[in-house]
Amino acid sequence: MKLGVNIDHIATLRNARKINEPNPLMALEILKQAGAEQVTIHLREDRRHMNDFDAENIIKNSFLPVNMECSVNEEIIDIICSLKPHRATLVPEKREEVTTEGGLDTIKNEKRIKNAIEKLHKNDIEASLFIDPDFEQIKKSKELNAEMIELHTGKFANIFLALNSNINQTPFKLYENIDKKTLKKELEIELNLLKDASKLAKDLELEIAAGHGLNYQNVEEILKIKEITELNIGHSIIANALFTGLFEAVKKMKKIING
Repeated sequence: MKLGVNIDHIATLRNARKINEPNPLMALEILKQAGAEQVTIHLREDRRHMNDFDAENIIKNSFLPVNMECSVNEEIIDIICSLKPHRATLVPEKREEVTTEGGLDTIKNEKRIKNAIEKLHKNDIEASLFIDPDFEQIKKSKELNAEMIELHTGKFANIFLALNSNINQTPFKLYENIDKKTLKKELEIELNLLKDASKLAKDLELEIAAGHGLNYQNVEEILKIKEITELNIGHSIIANALFTGLFEAVKKMKKIING
């Protein structure tokens, strides 16, 4: 299974002081040497972490394929087409959110997504759609001619955190004060949903990635889903790198993935 490392939060740290370090570009060689197979970055509309200069430099200088997450905003898509990353992953985006809160609604946004994918394909850029493990969303992704889907694992990660830690407030307080028996059942339901969604996507000949909220503790459950061939993990690896260094943080995750 391939590992894509999202390095957005290197830019987040830099932007906290509005200076020029740490430079995300410096991560590229380390990721390659540590065994990552892909670099993932998100060029958000508000540029809260990566900016246009970062994106251009990373794509021009990366030893690894670059997966660029982005909204379906026409101006952003035009930027992506000019930069020509290996792949663009279309995601939902709201200015007020801390991080992406769910999957892209391919049915509600069908026309905008279709236009974006057509433009990406004209520029020889693969298209992936970041969606919830929902059968109708998967079928629509195939209709829209995406090569890949990335299943949103955020709900799974939040339930896992609530069940396996003393933290009593998961993101958005969704699982506050729920007993362990109920949490275990909810976790089983979400894992089965991810498994069934992956099987459907494979039957439809879509490539399957997974990401959001994955970390060193919970990733083994996702690794059991053999249809998934790629994981995109960012926050956990960058957070771990503060204590161990980026090379060791990536290497540790690759060791888990490789079994």
